Amino acid sequence: MSEPLVEVRDLVKHFPLTRGIVLQRQVGAVHAVDGISLEVRAGETLGLVGETGSGKTTAARLMLRLLDPTAGTIRFQGEDVTRVRGGRLKALRREMQMIFQDPYSSLNPRKTVGSIIGEPFAIHRLHTGEGERRRAVQELMEQVGLNPEHYNRFPHEFSGGQRQRIGVARAVALRPKLIVADEPVSALDVSIQAQILNLLRGLQRELGLTMVFIAHDLSVVRHMCDRVAVMYLGKVVELADNETLYSTPRHPYTGALLAAVPVPDPALAAARRRVALLAGDVPSPTNPPAACRFHTRCPKAQERCWTEEPLLERKAGGGEAACHFPLTADEIRERVPRAGQAA
Repeated sequence: MSEPLVEVRDLVKHFPLTRGIVLQRQVGAVHAVDGISLEVRAGETLGLVGETGSGKTTAARLMLRLLDPTAGTIRFQGEDVTRVRGGRLKALRREMQMIFQDPYSSLNPRKTVGSIIGEPFAIHRLHTGEGERRRAVQELMEQVGLNPEHYNRFPHEFSGGQRQRIGVARAVALRPKLIVADEPVSALDVSIQAQILNLLRGLQRELGLTMVFIAHDLSVVRHMCDRVAVMYLGKVVELADNETLYSTPRHPYTGALLAAVPVPDPALAAARRRVALLAGDVPSPTNPPAACRFHTRCPKAQERCWTEEPLLERKAGGGEAACHFPLTADEIRERVPRAGQAA
């Protein structure tokens, strides 16, 4: 088991809600991330999954120090970076980068591809000569599958998949140790998604990258990730390695997510019993439910779930889940028929 590159402990991020124009006063807060603890091991890909509003992107931005936490600690290579400022924070930026979700809005339309990819070099004063920088950028373009001769073209002259390759090249330009990929293929055509995913896997092997991969497509997460953290309303409700999570999910929320995935094999689809999908919407993060936050939608909720918050702890089968009444073998079989046979 490799050493953790990133360690997050009791991380909290609340966005204040204010009222008034001149004398603003706080009237509440959005509980975007509410006390999560996890590790990202060197060389692995950790997946973050969950419904919209579960806190995935906020958690990742906190790891990169794009947002300041309300409470908790973030350690990068053993150093507490929670309160890092100034020159040290700038130096830290070289070690961690982000690939954004929308390739159409994450690139400056007024800049050429060469200047976009070369901007990290300018900020950190690398490859200071014009010719040297051009060669470095063109090598990056070739590495991600772009034509180096298109150095002076603008973003609008590229397709969506090509624009995302530009974003990937910009992210790996400084040879960082950590990459956060925030749903990097959700805005792309299905025919292009596999190409970008294979590009990321290839670069990870070639450059020794550690990756946090955010997605809502569980099949993509299964293809890309070594371990998966499932988030719900600012909390991590399940954390397990890839094989364990998809074969023996223990939290009812994870089971519901897997049960909602379409099954392309008619035989498997017929074998899966009808499972009631989640009812209702995610509660408001400004006023999350007490104790277990999933109890308002959970078919297994009991009185203990309303009064006692479950801890993220190891369950039978190898993974960790925050649930007082985890899924049984029969319930797992209903949701994941192929895996249930081994359960």
